[in-house]
Amino acid sequence: MTAVGEEMHALVKRLYPLCRSITGDGVRTTLDIVGEYLPLQVHEVPTGTQVLDWTVPQEWNIRDAYVADATGRRVVDFAESSLHVLGYSVPVAATMPLAELHEHLHTLPDHPTWVPYRTSYYKPEWGFCLAQETLDALPEGDYEVRIDSTLADGHLTYAEHVIPGQVPDEVIVSCHTCHPSLANDNLAGIAVATFLARALAQETPYYTYRFIYAPGTIGAITWLARNAERIDQVKHGLVLACAGDRGQLTYKQSRRGDAEIDRVLRHVLAASERPHHIAEFTPYGYDERQYCSPGFGLGVGSLGRTPYAGYPEYHTSADNPDFVSPEAMADTLAVCREAFAVLDRNRRYLNLSPYGEPQLGRRGLYDALGGRSDTKQAQLAMLWVLNLSDGEHSLLDVAERSGLPFDTVAVAAGALGAAGLIKA
Repeated sequence: MTAVGEEMHALVKRLYPLCRSITGDGVRTTLDIVGEYLPLQVHEVPTGTQVLDWTVPQEWNIRDAYVADATGRRVVDFAESSLHVLGYSVPVAATMPLAELHEHLHTLPDHPTWVPYRTSYYKPEWGFCLAQETLDALPEGDYEVRIDSTLADGHLTYAEHVIPGQVPDEVIVSCHTCHPSLANDNLAGIAVATFLARALAQETPYYTYRFIYAPGTIGAITWLARNAERIDQVKHGLVLACAGDRGQLTYKQSRRGDAEIDRVLRHVLAASERPHHIAEFTPYGYDERQYCSPGFGLGVGSLGRTPYAGYPEYHTSADNPDFVSPEAMADTLAVCREAFAVLDRNRRYLNLSPYGEPQLGRRGLYDALGGRSDTKQAQLAMLWVLNLSDGEHSLLDVAERSGLPFDTVAVAAGALGAAGLIKA
């Protein structure tokens, strides 16, 4: 996991300089890079397409932007950081005094060395983001202002990667691709999703896993609109965001609160004894709120570390590759793999010898456990599985009620199934 953490961090650093937004070539370049790690099916949805209550907007692209003083020196330069321009800024080429320019400048007075992240997706506007200390140092006078951008009919771009399972029922894993140079929000989520997909591809999962790389809000809404007829196939889901900072793990439950994915994450985090926090659902945050909207009502939670807006660096230039760590991303990835290992094996069983306790020794089941360090625990797991295999209780139910590790319960179920005592 140490090596994988370093690989994920390298991907974050590679993606960090790109200027992403809800549309445009920055998103496409990001997906091209992710496509070097795993095959992607890329979808282009034209401007003006109706998607639920929304409409796909015009596509935004930018080549250059700056504010230059009277000597021609660029005091704010898009080439230094994609955060320096208000997202979706319309083109501008003008000269104006500082007082007029000031109306289009965004800073963080409480953090004078940081540059904020700001956007204006659905209102024609232009602007620059800069450090407060830079603004404070600007003398009065005229400034050349230029934003070389285009806002025109084009496409919204999103991508999918599908890992076929033993059944067509799906688990979706979603991350947002719309933020510019922000390492924790959103690049760590992209990196964890990518390496999670690579790990699952080496296995033969029970469920089909669908990874969705889409712009926040409008991208998830577009995906839902285009997949509404087959949404019943989606049985579980997880949104990955803020997945790489050094804070404790946080799982935000689905709107249901008792969805299977909620129970699995609660069980895995508690059993791992990792420091963590379980958060209740709120209709604010990332795309879990789209998947959990009442018309769809999917069992989709969100996993990350420090929640959105829960750390000062959120949506600022301080959310850079140094802010995220390989160890934290590796830990987030490990929890995802542990959770999906539980989800994939969580079945309901029927006891085929339900009248009294079957004789386990005669079937060699006790001998099969010989040499295990947890032999007594494994024997107890067999008894619990037999007793609760009534077609109504799942293995997760058994693990929760008995207090036994899920893996021990699953191994016991496998042994009992091989002996012909239970069936899925």
